[in-house]
Amino acid sequence: MIVDYHMHTPLCKHAVGEPEAYARRAIERGIEEIGFSDHCPMPPHYDPDWRMAPAEYPAYIEMVRRCQKAFPQLSIKLGLEADYHPGTEDYVRGVIAAYPFDYVIGSVHYLGDWGFDNPDLVHRFDGKDLFEVYSQYYELVVKLAGTKMYDIVGHPDVIKKFGHRPSKDYEPLERRALEAIAAAGMALDVNTSGLRRPAKEIYPSVRMLKTARSLGIDITFGSDAHEPKLVGESFAEAVAHVRAAGYTQFRRYTARKFELLPLP
Repeated sequence: MIVDYHMHTPLCKHAVGEPEAYARRAIERGIEEIGFSDHCPMPPHYDPDWRMAPAEYPAYIEMVRRCQKAFPQLSIKLGLEADYHPGTEDYVRGVIAAYPFDYVIGSVHYLGDWGFDNPDLVHRFDGKDLFEVYSQYYELVVKLAGTKMYDIVGHPDVIKKFGHRPSKDYEPLERRALEAIAAAGMALDVNTSGLRRPAKEIYPSVRMLKTARSLGIDITFGSDAHEPKLVGESFAEAVAHVRAAGYTQFRRYTARKFELLPLP
């Protein structure tokens, strides 16, 4: 069995295709379980152009429920990708509590007011101390884990998305974040979308996965599909990637509880 737990819907304003199209693609690709994890509502000042509005939140739940009924032969989970951003914790906690999710992915997309993974803002990397940028990112991952609001860390080293990597060794920054993730009992989203970005590498790297495994951190899989054709994209590479780090199992979630299954 294999799962794809990181997929989006048109409600996030930067994805296309109804959930049923994603489900059909999963069946075509032999993915036995999928989960929708669209970008959660946030306070009005935060990133409104890249997520569902609060008023659309019930529609998201209904879209997933409708898809579950339409494809009884496919296991379809109700998930959410919920941002971690300092100062919004109480708001996000309320958003998560509103519905009975199978899992919640916690992701960092902003450093202050900078959406660092937004292609329109990549120029803001210019002239920056990349080690300091990485330090800020991983500090936020530490804080994300400390909230204990989430089950899975989304694309754990997404800060490398556009190929920016410090010349100074940043492994200690990764390790500190992973230690916090381990303490929180969270899993890592092994996310193949990095192969489609300038980084040209799955999130997280094999190095980061080896450290994670040494700390007892489990994994899940996600394509980060924003269109149906990308469901399960590069999953053979993802399985080889995690095996190279010594993994033999992955997590499957139901009602925010998990079981471990062997890798295919």
